[in-house]
Amino acid sequence: MTPGRTMFFPGSYCFHTSMDYQVNYRQKSHFKQDLFLVIFFSLCSVLLYFVPTGFEERIQKDSVRCRGRIAKVDNADILQTGLVKQGVQALTVKLLDGPYSGTEVSATNLVLGKMEIDKMFAEGDIALMILSLKDGGIYFANAQDHYRLRTEFYLLLCFAALLIIFAGITGLKALLSFVFTAMMIWKVMVPLFLKNIDPILVSLGVVTILTAAIIFLVGGLTKRGLVSFLGSLLGILLTMFMAIVFSKGFYLHGAIRPFSETLLYAGFPHLDLTRLFLAGIFIASSGAVMDLSMDVASGMYELVLRKPDIHFMDALRAGFGIGRPVVGTMTTTLLLAYSGGYMALLMVFMAQGVPVVNLLNLNYVAAEILNTIVGSFGLVSVAPFTALVGALIYTKTTHI
Repeated sequence: MTPGRTMFFPGSYCFHTSMDYQVNYRQKSHFKQDLFLVIFFSLCSVLLYFVPTGFEERIQKDSVRCRGRIAKVDNADILQTGLVKQGVQALTVKLLDGPYSGTEVSATNLVLGKMEIDKMFAEGDIALMILSLKDGGIYFANAQDHYRLRTEFYLLLCFAALLIIFAGITGLKALLSFVFTAMMIWKVMVPLFLKNIDPILVSLGVVTILTAAIIFLVGGLTKRGLVSFLGSLLGILLTMFMAIVFSKGFYLHGAIRPFSETLLYAGFPHLDLTRLFLAGIFIASSGAVMDLSMDVASGMYELVLRKPDIHFMDALRAGFGIGRPVVGTMTTTLLLAYSGGYMALLMVFMAQGVPVVNLLNLNYVAAEILNTIVGSFGLVSVAPFTALVGALIYTKTTHI
């Protein structure tokens, strides 16, 4: 063969042409599937936004919400005893938007002596104003709280930008799944809870839909997506079963959750708060379950791509091997997540010298133990579940 010349093999040329065609065909097929899913869930999110919850009539009709800048503050009627402040803060507020923009109104801020709900305004602060109307004018103005929507919007915008910059199209699809999840929770799950439909069944249905939406949006309509979805679903079902079974021995009432008891006195005495509490356990762990199942499904997917003739047991062992280190780091995920929210409570008990036995037996702590351990069951079990499903599906077909 002359140096610098390339030997031509017709068979090799046909082989590579065929492989390139298959790759291009799969890429085009996946692009069409992704485009369909993006359009479908975008339309679903828009439709959900306009779906009435059935509780709109409870919103006060003769009122206007707008932004207002605090022009003047009078704290003469605020009494302070130690750390506790009580009384009425008198405010002069200039309205910044809405039909009464530019108008100055007198407003009040009731201070109850409860730091978790009280707010104190200073000159120059921006407040969310609620204007009660009568005979076409303002007859009462209330500074509900500091205006936070702009900061929240900027924070969300930064999150979306980082997600898209780092992950590209996948990040855009993840952002869409984030919006769809928020719409499903606010427009479907919460209204059905308030209508006294079994919280566990509602949660299971909504979480199943969300799991499918999130996984198939990010992973595509592929064998990998199917493996991850089925593995996640099995883990969520086990978590639900464990929560129902073990909750009986904990003797916990659902009113232990903040604001739960308030619902009973707000016109919803029929609600089963305990089943609502149990539903919250597998809702809270479902995101981490999806994350772990996608890790295992993706690892097995890459393995089978490189060794398509792999046997079932080899694929299963590989799935277990992929899942073990992930499970090892994820077992403390829920513990850290939940303990962070109750750090002040733990500090109070330690400061007061409460014995560990009393601490672990307290209903608040027991509720978090149930939440954490049962949720961790789902995390640990989803790895072998996904490995088993992956071994069954990946080894039964060569087109993945």
